[in-house]
Amino acid sequence: MIYRVRMDLSFKDEATARTLMNYAKSLSEEATSVNEGEDNEEIAFCDLEICRHDEGLPCTRLERVEVRKLEVRKL
Repeated sequence: MIYRVRMDLSFKDEATARTLMNYAKSLSEEATSVNEGEDNEEIAFCDLEICRHDEGLPCTRLERVEVRKLEVRKL
């Protein structure tokens, strides 16, 4: 058994979003992915995006961190 946290939060200012992203990154080394390497793997991740859905446009990813066994990937 593991405990999972899922969030999707939007902020008006980039500084607040980056503060949360940096906090999540600092915790990512303690995180684990589920069933990594198997057909049903679920890779833990954090994404920082510019969301333009309110303008009818797609999101733009600024940063992504993936948690994999014994490694944290910054994409």
